[in-house]
Amino acid sequence: MRQRYLALLSVFASLPAMALTFQTRLENIEWKVEGDQFECRLSQPITDFGAGEFVRRAGEQATFRLKATGYSLASGSATLIAAAAPWQPGRSDLNLGAVKVGNGEIPFNTNQAQAGRLIAGLMEGRSPVIRHALRDGGAMEVRLLPVKFSKAFGDFQQCTAKLLPMNFEQVRQAEIGFPGGGIELDAQAKRRLDTVLAYMKADPTVNRVELDGHSDNSGNRLTNRDLSRRRALAVMDYLKAQGVPEEQITLRFHGEQYPLVPNTNNANRARNRRVNIHLDRVPEPQPAVAPIAAPAVSPAPAQAPSPVPAPSTASGAAPAKTS
Repeated sequence: MRQRYLALLSVFASLPAMALTFQTRLENIEWKVEGDQFECRLSQPITDFGAGEFVRRAGEQATFRLKATGYSLASGSATLIAAAAPWQPGRSDLNLGAVKVGNGEIPFNTNQAQAGRLIAGLMEGRSPVIRHALRDGGAMEVRLLPVKFSKAFGDFQQCTAKLLPMNFEQVRQAEIGFPGGGIELDAQAKRRLDTVLAYMKADPTVNRVELDGHSDNSGNRLTNRDLSRRRALAVMDYLKAQGVPEEQITLRFHGEQYPLVPNTNNANRARNRRVNIHLDRVPEPQPAVAPIAAPAVSPAPAQAPSPVPAPSTASGAAPAKTS
């Protein structure tokens, strides 16, 4: 018996490690579209794993990522595939390259080009597949299915059409140029400022604006310093006219002190005539709450002594005489 048991163990040990596959049953496939002005998401829940989702942020193209809520991936590398459907004879799988795998809730995130090819593949009936080697020698595979994708992608496009032109990382550092050498805002500068304003109106947590005015070295230092101040004032006036409170704006001016490029030719000098904008989120101070005082306890009023009742006289009896 012991020899038979050892023989069975030897057989099992010689078998190749099995692949672990995560895929939602065909009849349960659904796509969800969620989003706002800042980000849109198109996701397919994956049974026992989490979800695969396309994410497009304002000012960017979509990427594809995995959300692992029911399974933890080991760090390493995975292969991304746009797999051909079994009912499409003659088509082969498309290898879209390797993607780094990490830990945490979002262990897998493609680049924009890979996500674009996955979307094109889904429209053709292909399935996004992520294959990841496990430490025990086996493999793990996560697969999404293209069922109902076309309708969901249309809803996703409606969401992305409402995204802001830029996200916070893109808009927080803006540069307003004055290539003509004056202090007037040209059409390009106003378009750039309108983009900044659109983001600030959509995200009220952005409540600080720092303006730094600059010049080239064409004039003397006093003239250049005044030019940089007036350029910063021109930007501040535009922001204020569009509703930005003046107390949220910090204005500085530096003249020719901080050039972007050497002032060696006209093109470089034009680049140095600018106002830099920096947006920030500063927590508003919370008003101090005064401690609630305990109500004062008034002493109980002293009670007057009860009057001694006068002796009553019997009905018809004469009152007693005093001497």
